[in-house]
Parts: sequence; C-alpha cells; structure tokens
Amino acid sequence: MGKVLSVASECVPFVKTGGLADVVGALPKALSPLGWEMRVLLPAYPGLEARLANRKKIWEEEDLFGGPAHVVRGTVDGTTMLLLVAPHLYDRPGGIYSVDGKDHPDNPERFAALSWAAAELAKGGGTDGWRPSVLHAHDWQAGLAPAYLNYAGTTDIRTVITIHNVAFQGIAPASRLAALRLPGHAFTSDGLEYYGNISTLKAGLVTADRITTVSPTYAEELMRPEFGLGLEGVLAARAGDLTGILNGVDESVWSPEDDPECAPYSKRSLKGKAANRERLCAELGLGDIGGPLAIVVSRLTAQKGIDLLATATDDFISAGGGLALLGTGDHALEAAMQAAEARWPGRVAVRIGYDEGLAHRMFAGGDAVLVPSRFEPCGLTQMYGLRYGTIPVVAATGGLNDTVIGATPASIRAAAATGITFHPVDGIALAGALRRLVQLHADRRTWSAMIRAAMKADVSWTGPARAYADLYRSLVA
Repeated sequence: MGKVLSVASECVPFVKTGGLADVVGALPKALSPLGWEMRVLLPAYPGLEARLANRKKIWEEEDLFGGPAHVVRGTVDGTTMLLLVAPHLYDRPGGIYSVDGKDHPDNPERFAALSWAAAELAKGGGTDGWRPSVLHAHDWQAGLAPAYLNYAGTTDIRTVITIHNVAFQGIAPASRLAALRLPGHAFTSDGLEYYGNISTLKAGLVTADRITTVSPTYAEELMRPEFGLGLEGVLAARAGDLTGILNGVDESVWSPEDDPECAPYSKRSLKGKAANRERLCAELGLGDIGGPLAIVVSRLTAQKGIDLLATATDDFISAGGGLALLGTGDHALEAAMQAAEARWPGRVAVRIGYDEGLAHRMFAGGDAVLVPSRFEPCGLTQMYGLRYGTIPVVAATGGLNDTVIGATPASIRAAAATGITFHPVDGIALAGALRRLVQLHADRRTWSAMIRAAMKADVSWTGPARAYADLYRSLVA
C-alpha cells in the first residue's frame, strides 16, 4: 500500500473555513480502497487534540519557531490524523488565520512550522516508523513543505502541491527569510521571491514535483494574467506538471434520499422536492411564488458575484421568481441584499450568517442555485445543487464550467442539460441567465428532464480519488 502525508491548515471534521477542509477531509477515505494510506497533518488549534482517539506522541522539537512543539498521532472517524501541538503558535483566540478581521502577524512562522514538521516527518522523523512515499501539500499554508525537502536535498520523497485558490499566496517580507529557515540562494525570481517579498505558495510551485488544482478549466485559467494573479508565468513554465482534478462531494452527507433535514426524494420520484419547497417558503416567510425559487448559499463577496446579483434581483423578482439567500461577508453586499428583501417582502428572504441545517433545507427546497462567481477554482455549491436537483445557474468559469452542462437547444434535445451557464461574468449576462431560468422553469417537461439529468451527474469522490491515485502512482513508479 502506498503512503501519503497530506499537509493542510484545515480539515473536516476538525476545522473548516472553506472547500479546502472538505477536500482534505474526504481524500483519505476515498483513497483507501485504491491502495493508498493517507495521514493528515494539521495544526492543533484549541480543543482539537482532545478529539483524537488513541493519542501518541511521535515527534518533537525543542524550539519550533519560538517554542517547544510535538506531533500527536491519533484517529477520528477512521482517519489517522497528526496534530502539530505548538501552543505558542496555535493556542490563541480568534480564527485560525485572523482575529478581529486582521491576520495574525506571525502567520508566516505559524505555517512555516507546519511545513517544517511535515518535511521532518516525511524524512522519517516520526518515532512510529511510518514514512510516506509522497508528501501532498495544500495551498500556501503548506507551500514550504516541498521547499524544505528540496532545499535539504531530499530526493526520495515525491511532492505534490494543490492550489485551491491562487488568490492567497502566503506573502512575507524578505527580511524574514532566515527566520523562516529558508536559504538565501532560494530568494531569486526562479525561486520563492515574489515582487521583492517571499511567497510560500510560489515556493511550493517551483519545488514540488507536480502541481494540481481543483478543476481542469481553472488549471488553464491560471496561466492567464486575469486569473494567475502574478503567478501565471510560474505556472505556464510548469504547464507539463500541472493537472486539474475536480473535487467531489461527500454523498453520505449530501443526499436527498436520506437527508434528515428534508422530506426524502430521488431522481425516480421527485414528490418530496415539492414538499420541501413548501416547507422552506413557510420557514423563511416567503409567499406565493409562481416562478422559480432561486437560492444562494455563499460568502457575500465580489469574487462570488454577489454585487452582480444585487443589481439583477429586481428584474428576476418582477418576472415571477423568488430568492432565498444565506451567507455572510462584505457588509455593503449584506446591506444590498437586505435592501432587496425590504423591497420585496414575501418574495426575497435574506439570512446573514451560516446555518448548516438551513443550507440543506435550501438545497432540498430550492428550484435553482445561483453561483455567479467571477472566478471559481472548483466550487461545491453547484455540485450540491446537482445532487439535489436544484438547477445550477453558473458563470462559465473554473470548476463551474467543468461540472454544469448548460441548457442549449442541443443539450436539451439530448436530455443532457443540467444547468444554465452564462458568459461573460457581468450583470447583463447574469440578467439574461435569470430570464432563461424563468422560461425553462415554466416548461415543465424540459424542467423535469433537467432535474433528472442533474441528479444523474456523478459528483462523488470516485473519479477524483482515482485521478489522485494515478498521479501518486506515476510519481513513485
């Protein structure tokens, strides 16, 4: 059995701020049937160590970036987890990256420590004798792990780095080079130097054996300036080592057949979906909506296109639609959507915050889910929509483009359409997509066919896990 050490800053079920955690948490179980044993190394944020069963200390260092630290091995939900216990770095109030809206000032050291511990464990530093053949780093927080191995001259551990979102690049001032245990010779344009600073993401991109990102379209987009955000040249130079592998969803959690939050239904019998719509409208105070009930479950940011939605809402509601939104983010966008709710009582419902149960009820009861993102590396929201027969209306970018088959005359005739796509990503195109939504929803035969096609789409981890297993196998063969 092959062995992989996965290194990340978050992981379900321990801690989550976004889709990264879902991927890191899902991969070990998805890979196990394919002959790969994956352990996950994660910082020991407050309260996490107590959640591990069968705890055992397997590594320690007296001074890890300012204080003593050790790694504890244990299990949770059948997955072997490794927690880096370093109270001086991780035992603090606030979020895992910030407090009161400001990044922790020592974030470069906090996640360099995670990468350093990963590299040491990969080299065989654990007392339990477990040694991986592949180290898999996720995003900038683990970007220095392949770099530390590379700069140490370690060649028998193969390395992969996955870009979940290139917008976050792990920037630190050049003055911290030595403090981060990085050699001076690495601070070059071909190394980890990024416009006069250190980029830990770039460090991983130039030293890892292979690079993956979370959809084939995003892999192509990253080599363009409007998406690569300064790293497009680095990625273009490594195009032969870059692969896009779609994420999947946990179908044991997202399943309309047996979701405890909703009346059950399936692609064979959609009766329960109508009941869920009625219940959702009652819960949110929505009245009689003759057209499609669109849902939004999202961070409220410009990247997610919520500003475009704010300008398109009135026309959509005037055409007979309804809107239910759950999310939090930019205060101006929260206010804009709350203003739409005030203008359209009984037709628009806005809930600021996040509620996992309500999210499930919205996917079960909604007719369509709106994802007008300006860029979307992969996206899980549209996959939840497909799973629940809640038709995705998406921008044709990144993983949205790779997972949704837009409704065209040809795709409708072939009973293949699973959603509505639009391009370019602007208010005019989104307004057109919403008009199309109203029209298709009114054609009951076509709409029913789209729901069934959507629910037949394979959004599981089966295919992605196989692709990762093939990638690991190619590295160690």
